[in-house]
Amino acid sequence: MSPVDAAPTLESDLVEPAKTLKPGAVALLLTALGMGGFAIGVTEFAAMSVLPDFARGLGVDEPTAGHAISAYAAGVVVGAPILAAFGARLPRWILLIGLMGLFAVANTLSALSPNFETMLVFRFLSGLPHGAYFGVAALVAASAVPLKFRTRAVSTILMGLTIATVLGVPVVNLVSQAHGWRWTFGIVGVLAVLTMTLVALFAPRDPAHPDASPLRELKALKNRQVWLTLGVSAIGFGGMFAVYAYLASVLREVTHVGPEVLPWVFAVFGVGMFTGNLLCAWAGDRFGLKAAAGVLVWSALSLARIRWRRSICGRCW
Repeated sequence: MSPVDAAPTLESDLVEPAKTLKPGAVALLLTALGMGGFAIGVTEFAAMSVLPDFARGLGVDEPTAGHAISAYAAGVVVGAPILAAFGARLPRWILLIGLMGLFAVANTLSALSPNFETMLVFRFLSGLPHGAYFGVAALVAASAVPLKFRTRAVSTILMGLTIATVLGVPVVNLVSQAHGWRWTFGIVGVLAVLTMTLVALFAPRDPAHPDASPLRELKALKNRQVWLTLGVSAIGFGGMFAVYAYLASVLREVTHVGPEVLPWVFAVFGVGMFTGNLLCAWAGDRFGLKAAAGVLVWSALSLARIRWRRSICGRCW
């Protein structure tokens, strides 16, 4: 999940008591919301995996092409609080459909980019609904289950993102190698439309909170705890994405592996994310913030160990 995947949770956004939903209805709801996480995961991670390809296709070098990744991240940062706040008066199911609609259009336009400048604009627009979707979807998921299962319900949405890293990214990478990088973003547009359909079919028709307003939503930014949480998330996830963004380039230029190896490497990375998501959901319900601290320490040590091994072994990883 990106630094601001969870939009600010404010007084009017407190999770309501669990609705009386049958287990089957909850499963369909979480599947619909998870499909959105899958679509976001594919565009977020697959864009990094095909960075060398669209760099060549748009006539720029790879460091310059990396700005397209930064443009998407900037959209996430800007869009998460603004879209969540100004959508506060809408029923959440309608807001989710609207966010996925914007996501579908922006990714389709990314696939049609005639040059790198328009690519930057469309990647920024693609990032706008990212954080707001996860924030609103998390509230919908949490409100559909009892309190003791809320962390696991939210993790189900994120499971869509982690499954994207295991299956979606390698498959899209293969398709892109065969038919061109533009297919990466075109496929994401189709997944976004599928998410809109599933949400329309299975999300509960709850009305908007009667006291919700953009001004009230933005008041959360006065809370130091909100800024601390966002800061910790930005630093923690920023480190991981700094590695992932140039993983394809490093594998090709440093380890000199062929393009056929890349999908397998991304799949292994995805298996780690998928497994960690399951374990952290259980740990979060049981240990709370201690689990989050433990995950950040684990990530830091893992990355430090990779750097240490490379300094000792030279070209060996």
